[in-house]
Formats: sequence, C-alpha cells, structure tokens
Amino acid sequence: MILYIKYMVSLRCKMVVKEELKKLGLHFIVVDLGMVDVLENIKPEQHDQLKSNLRKSGLELLDDKKSILIERIKNVIIDMIHYSNEIPKVNYSDYISEKLGYDYTYLSNMFSEVKGITIQQYIIIHKIEKVKELLLYDELTLTEISYKLHYSSVAHLSNQFKKITGLSPSFYKKLKVKRIGNLENM
Repeated sequence: MILYIKYMVSLRCKMVVKEELKKLGLHFIVVDLGMVDVLENIKPEQHDQLKSNLRKSGLELLDDKKSILIERIKNVIIDMIHYSNEIPKVNYSDYISEKLGYDYTYLSNMFSEVKGITIQQYIIIHKIEKVKELLLYDELTLTEISYKLHYSSVAHLSNQFKKITGLSPSFYKKLKVKRIGNLENM
C-alpha cells in the first residue's frame, strides 16, 4: 500500500515518518519524496493514528486523490531541479507526464486549478531558487548556470531572475556577499 505524505525532503522528516510507522507496527519498503510504500494494508485506526501523529510533527498525510497528485507533481519538479544531477533534455511537460503516467494537459489543468499558478510558473520559481543557490556557491559562472539549467541564453536566465526576484543575478550575488561579510565582521 502506498501512502502519500506532504513533507519537505529532509533527513529529519524522513526519520519522523519512519518512527511513526514503526510505532504503529507498520513495515515499509521505502520512505522517499513524499511517498511511503508500506508492506501491509493499514487498518482505519492505524491510518487515523498515523495522520494524527504526523500532524503533531508538522507533517500531513494526504487522503484525497487531487492533493496526492498535486504533491506528486511538485515532488517531480523539485526532484528534477534541486536533486537531479542533470535536468532532463526533453520537454518538462513530457518528463512530468512520463514520470506520473498522466496526460500533461490533465496534470496542468488540475495543478493550475488547485495552486493558482501554472506548472511552468512553478518550474520557473524553482529554477530561480536553484540559480540563487548556485550563485551563492560561487563555483559556476552565470553562463555555466544558464547551460546547466537549460536556459536558451544568459539573457533569458537574467530576465527571468529579475522578473521573479526584482534583482539582477549579479546584484543578488553582491548583496549576499556583502551580507556574509557583515556577519563575519560582527
């Protein structure tokens, strides 16, 4: 039986989920990216107890199919942008559709209806978060970041960055360097 739990991908969250499953005597195969594969069927009282215990830890057990699918879409995007070594070279729509086994138009319409933004906008927001992270690491040039995240050009990346953050990538980097310097001088 597969359970879907809304949580950020972190070691702490995974540990909390594993502990709660163990307390209820539930055996699991995998706890990964908002999904838990449990070996046995869960009794209604176990389900309710798990839901209650997770909520106390700030986590949410998802019950309705729409919420589950939205979380799965978000998890595929987050995994693709933040945790994958390389962003897929195919269209994002094809990638997401293939990963989830649903028609992209269906996924897109449902996501927009529930989240109030398009899947494409959600992808852009996460790509810009990744750009910020890479800028702070200062290991890649803006050109290399642009290439790594499959932007058509540095100008395209810069325009999206400014549209989302209100700052140019270079100004953002200078601000962060200045803040870090100020913290070190305290």
